[in-house]
Amino acid sequence: MLSATAGKRKLPPMKTSTSRHNQRVGKLGEDAAAAWLEARGYRIVARNVRTPHGEIDLIAQAEDHLAFVEVKTRTSAALGAPETTITPTKWAHMVAAAEYWLCENEVDLDWQIDVIAVRFPSPQRLAQPEIVHFPNVQRL
Repeated sequence: MLSATAGKRKLPPMKTSTSRHNQRVGKLGEDAAAAWLEARGYRIVARNVRTPHGEIDLIAQAEDHLAFVEVKTRTSAALGAPETTITPTKWAHMVAAAEYWLCENEVDLDWQIDVIAVRFPSPQRLAQPEIVHFPNVQRL
C-alpha cells in the first residue's frame, strides 16, 4: 500500500511575514547605503552579485579603487550593532567573492572591503536611517 505522500514533491517552506519583513528591511538598507555612497562620489557598479563564494551586496567605484560593500541593517539595538554580525567565516567569503568577481570581470583596480551599518529607528519607522561606513576593513 502506498503512503499518502508517495510521489508527491516536497514544497519549499512558505515565506513568513517575518522573513518578508526582513527582506524588505534588508533591501531598504541596501538602497540607503547605495544612495549614501553615491552622495559621496561613488558610482554603483553592481548590486546583489552572486558568486560561488556568496553574494556581494554592492560594488562601488571611487576615483581610484573598487569597494566591495557588505551592508548590514538593523531596526533594533536588541541584537547588537549590525557590523558585529560579520564573523571570520563571513569575512573570508567576502574576500573570496571579491577576488572571484575581479578575475571573472578582468578588472585590474585597487580594491577594498567596506562594511556599511544601517540602523533604522524602529521596525515601524523605516525612514531616515543612521549610516556608519567602515571603509577598507582589513580583517574582522
